[in-house]
Amino acid sequence: MGVPEKLAERMSMAEQHEYLRARFSRRTMIRGGAVTLGTVTAGAFVTGAGAQAAVPTRRTTPATEAVHGALVAPFGRHLAYGNDPRTEITVSWQVPVAVKKPFIRIGARPWDLSRKIEAEVRTLYTPAGVGASGDHTQYYIHAKLTHLRPGKTYYYGVGHQGFDPAEPHLAGTLGTFTTAPAHKAPFTFTAFGDEGVGYHGLANNALLLGQNPAFHLHAGDIAYGDPAGQGKSTDTGFDSRTWDQFLAQTESVAKQVPWMPAYGNHDMEAWYSPNGYGGEEARWNLPDNGPDKKNLPGVYSFVYGNTAVISLDANDISYEIPANLGISGGTQTKWLEAQLKKFRASKDVDFVVIFFHHCAYCTSTAHASEGGVRQEWVPLFEKYTVDLVINGHNHQYERTDVIKGDKVVKKLPIGGTAYPETEGVVYVTAGAAGRSLYAFTAPDSYEGHEHETDSVASFVNTKDGKVDETVAWSRVRYLDYSFLRVDVTPAQRGRHTTLTVSGIAETGDRIDHFTVSRRAK
Repeated sequence: MGVPEKLAERMSMAEQHEYLRARFSRRTMIRGGAVTLGTVTAGAFVTGAGAQAAVPTRRTTPATEAVHGALVAPFGRHLAYGNDPRTEITVSWQVPVAVKKPFIRIGARPWDLSRKIEAEVRTLYTPAGVGASGDHTQYYIHAKLTHLRPGKTYYYGVGHQGFDPAEPHLAGTLGTFTTAPAHKAPFTFTAFGDEGVGYHGLANNALLLGQNPAFHLHAGDIAYGDPAGQGKSTDTGFDSRTWDQFLAQTESVAKQVPWMPAYGNHDMEAWYSPNGYGGEEARWNLPDNGPDKKNLPGVYSFVYGNTAVISLDANDISYEIPANLGISGGTQTKWLEAQLKKFRASKDVDFVVIFFHHCAYCTSTAHASEGGVRQEWVPLFEKYTVDLVINGHNHQYERTDVIKGDKVVKKLPIGGTAYPETEGVVYVTAGAAGRSLYAFTAPDSYEGHEHETDSVASFVNTKDGKVDETVAWSRVRYLDYSFLRVDVTPAQRGRHTTLTVSGIAETGDRIDHFTVSRRAK
């Protein structure tokens, strides 16, 4: 049995391969029929202290017994900023079974973790009949830290009754994080999309850590628990356990580098909530300053140093994959413009970086460009001279020239400089973090192997379907695993402030670099 015909029409060959592998290669297959949404939401997603008593439906021990806390080790630690990265951060983690009284210890030194803060448990239950994972309960724990000091490194340990990280024999479980500085200073951040679980994602993570980033942006399609990516509850390839693997895989980075995601089409898991994000809300604790926390929990903004970062949810405006099309009723776009207006008026913000999943401009043979993004958001990017747009969705690296009004206003060769105040916007697709790669219609062209092509055949997804187009803006193309590194340098003595953007291959080689420059405020 292959991929359903209607589903196959929207998937590349690589995605069809991943779908079939996820559906048929597991030992444990679906037992019984699919459950209704009401059945899942009736007791599947519980937050707050009451969740601490939740236990898996299927037991391997009598109901009167419990696993001693000393035998349960936390895993999958991941950090995220609060609304103000200078003073707020959330530490999140998992435990494999229910524990009592989870907490975090924090201090300025590893031998002084006297500050102990109670944590919140969010229990996510996936019953048999939803995908291939059977009865599966996941315990996500979050501790939100506030009133921290800017630019300071803290040590922390996570635990629960019976497992105290302050004990000498558990010193190896401690982690660190550093809050954002109070003033403008040089820093680096990294970004990619479409990671999933596997060797290439693991390899990219190892390279990420070596860049010493202040934070990392994940531009959607995070773990691929849902391999179909259509946001529908009828996908039987779903496996909630993929998230356990993913968070364990990324822990080496995310336990010390805030991991800030946007949500893609594979992150809409329709079994947990009407908007598909009930599972995401269990796993992540992100800034809550977006326009619609109920429907768009992955939309938010934060400011680090002189750079404002905005996470958007392109599922809201996607014609290609319309499961959540129009879910915000236009409030996301209105919020975006208000944010852009605010940041451009701020004397403390030089750069505005925006990341989301579906590509504004890409020539991949799989998904190419999203017309909804071009229609709803690109005019705002141009109006407010956004400095850099980062996307995923297409599993490759591609970078545009400087674009305005869907046209090239300036060629941007490798090593070139863009001036968004007077020119236009540069878009980077960085979707080669780990999943199966896609293809281009034109030859690869990257640093040291340039193959200039000013005419590339592609298409754009519109409300009326795919529309073919021939484009001139595809400047750099690299069909292998990679990620993005961005170095931010504030201005000194009235000079320009710069973003130096580099594409880094899984091999460690640089495949692209360019500069975005602005006058100092």
